Amino acid sequence: MSLNGKTAVITGSTSGIGLGIARELARAGANVVLNSSSGKGDPQAQAGELSDEFGTEVRYIQADLSDAQACRDLITKAGACDILVNNAGIQHVCPVEEFPIDKWNLIIALNLSSAFHTTAAALPMMRDAGWGRIINISSAHGLTASPFKSAYVSAKHGMVGLTKTVALETAEEPITCNAICPGYVLTPLVEAQIPDQMKAHGMDRETVIREVMLERQPSKQMATVEQIGGTTVFLCSDAAEQITGTTISVDGGWTAL
Repeated sequence: MSLNGKTAVITGSTSGIGLGIARELARAGANVVLNSSSGKGDPQAQAGELSDEFGTEVRYIQADLSDAQACRDLITKAGACDILVNNAGIQHVCPVEEFPIDKWNLIIALNLSSAFHTTAAALPMMRDAGWGRIINISSAHGLTASPFKSAYVSAKHGMVGLTKTVALETAEEPITCNAICPGYVLTPLVEAQIPDQMKAHGMDRETVIREVMLERQPSKQMATVEQIGGTTVFLCSDAAEQITGTTISVDGGWTAL
């Protein structure tokens, strides 16, 4: 399909899943706005490389997504937002009674509240354009839970609830809102965890991936960022016009258990 002329804003998109989504949307012809909270590295150069590779307009806008106004300003600065992908998020693992308050507040702000603010700012643009797609990157943890991840699980469950609410509010308009719920995805961040897990468990790479990291993922394979990106592109297609307010699991069967 072609997304020529559409503008996609993807939060948290200079690496990992967000970058994979940005690449697939650009490959489909969309103009892309990359974003990160820190601006570390050289995201402007990264945007230029994507633009050269796919022949679309790719820009970078820094925004501290823990700040409500900065989230809304991101959409305003983009100038257009036909496709909004709320992907930004962080993780912290700790028992509930020891969970740092500042970490809780930051995770809820980045993983959930930012999506509320960007969506609120983007909806008027989509209504003016007569078309819109909102894709929220939740998680298998948006549908099930694990211990020691109270803030992350709460935020990802909240993302599913926000998805359903926005879908109902736009149900009679040419705007859809859905959530993608990945399990383990092979990103640079996950890749970096493998050597430590090998050392901790005394296992080789393949064994630690299958028996430790993918213990709850029946396929015993990680999804790829390209697959998450491809799912996002599908949700922007005409074939997905009547898909709204739902979750699509890309988790190798995790939530089938």
